[in-house]
Parts: sequence; structure tokens; C-alpha cells
Amino acid sequence: MLDLKYVLANLDAVKQNCRDRNVSTEVLDDLDRMAVLEDERKTLLQQVESVRRRQNEVAQATGKEKDAEKRTELVAEGKRLKAEVAESEDRLKVLESELKSKLGRVPNMTHADAPRGATEDESRELRKWGTPRTFDFPAKDHVELGKALNLIDFESGAKVTGNGFYFLKNDAVLLDLALQQFAVKTLVAKGFQPIITPDLARNHILEGIGYNPRGPETQIYSLEDSDLSLIGTAEITLGGMHADEILEESVLPLKYVGVSHCFRTEAGAAGRASKGLYRVHQFTKVEMFAFTVATVEASSAMHQELLAIEEEIFSGLGVPFRVLDICSGDLGGPAYRKYDIEAWMPGRGENGEYGEVTSTSDCTDYQSRRLNIRYRPTGQKGTKFVHALNGTAIALSRALIAILENYQRSDGRVDVPEVLRPYVGKDVIG
Repeated sequence: MLDLKYVLANLDAVKQNCRDRNVSTEVLDDLDRMAVLEDERKTLLQQVESVRRRQNEVAQATGKEKDAEKRTELVAEGKRLKAEVAESEDRLKVLESELKSKLGRVPNMTHADAPRGATEDESRELRKWGTPRTFDFPAKDHVELGKALNLIDFESGAKVTGNGFYFLKNDAVLLDLALQQFAVKTLVAKGFQPIITPDLARNHILEGIGYNPRGPETQIYSLEDSDLSLIGTAEITLGGMHADEILEESVLPLKYVGVSHCFRTEAGAAGRASKGLYRVHQFTKVEMFAFTVATVEASSAMHQELLAIEEEIFSGLGVPFRVLDICSGDLGGPAYRKYDIEAWMPGRGENGEYGEVTSTSDCTDYQSRRLNIRYRPTGQKGTKFVHALNGTAIALSRALIAILENYQRSDGRVDVPEVLRPYVGKDVIG
């Protein structure tokens, strides 16, 4: 979340940012309400402090008073003051809880260079890599290829678990594992610490990262009668790993590459573009996460590094893609700036389309403030909130789409990208 002092000191700018980010009018109303609540909180806090000072005076006077009648009066006043403080403290907790709840709905500020716009169509294309392939035979989509080559079994997935689940089989398993190895090896060589994370997290960790584990619009699967939910990305577990910790500046930046299963309800997702593996309820993902010192320069530089790695991975796979600077209205609440990579998918749409395969976000101190992750600046007093960033290295389900569709052959088989052949153990699938 944002710093309350910053919000109240820059109310007009924060309101405009909310408008730019397509936030509901309720949040704008909350901002005005927050200013009133903070004034009430300050006034009540001053009253509590005044009563506590009187409490101390009465306590000292009671211990010294010899007159029984006056002592009785002081004891009675002490009891009254104690009750008054308790009542005021309860009111303070209510005010602080309401303030925190409303502040939690306010999105992060937006990078000055990020395009302003309400929908994803207003995002800015920064560059393209590679040329989409022209086929001299009727190209198949990944669903057809997966069935013909006995790689993906959606029918058994639906029978065993439900629609949106699937079995990977035979060479698809080798390809999935090869992509994981390729991505992790690439990142370890760049100084990222490899981690396999839990697939569950406590709800307050999800909320700290910026996910809503409850409610009708949630994308999260929650476990009944517990405070645990299945994660939708290792961003949740990697970010939560240092919750309530104080780090030394000397260890920053911290760079992690996490491997986890990801679970998403994909509520409301439908349509031809979402078929097959593009929107599923479970998939494996290799995720990058980084913590930097609390400067925009440091986190922006790390953001560019994460994006460059994503581009390196997909250019290494030989899959054409484009890079988008995501517009303000399509940013998630925690993101200060976000880039997406969309890979060319020949089976998507009528004649092929770009489809999202990775994203990377600079969240500045928005998540760390919620999770209370700080560091001690060298040679300075006090602590600061770290900046947190995340980025997809490989989302396996969508990477499989791109590889199967781009590398298909006229004989129905699929070539294995050269960088994956050592891991797969063969040059051709099928």
C-alpha cells in the first residue's frame, strides 16, 4: 500500500492516478473519507495522551495522599480515567482498521512514462523480435497437435478434476521439464537463487502481495476452514518469504527464481482465444522475484534486467514476440510499471495472434509496506521499505502453446527448439 502521509499530502495527484488506473468511484470517495478519519484519529490520539498524563498525575497523587476522603476521590477518578482510555483506545483501533482497509484499496502510483489509457488496447508496443512464420501447409493449433501426438489429454483432465485441467503426456512432459531446466539454468547463471516454493500461502501473505483470497471476483482457490489458499504465482510465496524481516543493505539486491505450481479460478474467462492451455486452472511457472534498495532508480534498473531476461529466454527459444508497456488502466493495483511479452501463436485467432506469455512489474514499496519488509541503509539510522519486483521467466502452459504451434512440421510432427534438445533428448516430437 501507499504511505498514508504521502496520500494525504498529495491527495489530488493520488485521485488523478486512481482515475488513470480505472479505479472505482468508491475508492475516490474513500480518499476523502480517509482525510476525515485521519483528523479524527489525530484528535482522539491527543485526547488519549492527555488523559494518560492525568492518569499518571492521579496515580502519583494517590500514593502520596494521606486524607482518606481525598484518596477515595482520587481512586474513583483513576478508575474513570482508565475506562475513558480503554474506550478511546477501542475507538482508535476502529479508526485505524478503517483507515488501513481504505488505504489498501488505493493502487500504487504510476510511472510517469507509462502510457495512460483505460484498456489493454491502449498499451504501447515497444518492439518486436522475430518474424511470424508463414506455413506452406494447413497449420494446426496446439489442441489439435496435442491430441494427434498424444501430448495433452483434456478429456481425462475434465473427467478426473474438471474443465480447465489436463494431463501432459509423453514428450510434452519432457518438453515441460526442459523448459523449466532451461529457464532456471539461465537465471542461476545470472545470480538468481533457485527456490522451490510451497503451493499454499496464508491469506495475509496473499493480501500483502495484493491478491484478494475471498470474495466473488477472486481468482484464488481457498481451503475451507483454514487461513490458507493455493497460490496463483510464486510471486506470493517469494514475496512473503521475508515478511516482517529487516534486511541489511549489503545483501541487496536479492534475486530469486522460484518454481511452483499455480492455481487460478479464471473466473469469467471464456472465448476462443482462451481455449486449450491458454487459460487453465493449474500450471507450472518459473518466476523471478527481486528486492532492491528504496530508490526508483534501483528498482527501475532491476525492472529492465528482468525484462531483458524474459526477452533472452523467448528469443533463445526462437519464438517471435512483441514487448508492451502496459497502460495505466490495465495495471494491477501493486504495479508502478509493467511490461508484457506476447508471443506469436499461429493457432490463435483466424490467422494467428500474439498472446501474453510473460509479465514483469516494478511494485516499488507497495507490497513491502503491506508485508513489513525493510532494510537498514548503511551508515544511516532507521529503516526503509525495500522495493519489490516480479517477472515471469516461463509459464509452462503458454510456452508449450508457442513452441508446439511455431515449430510444427508439414508431416504433423514438431521440431524441438535447439536450446531444449539437450534436456528433451531428441530433436523431433512425434
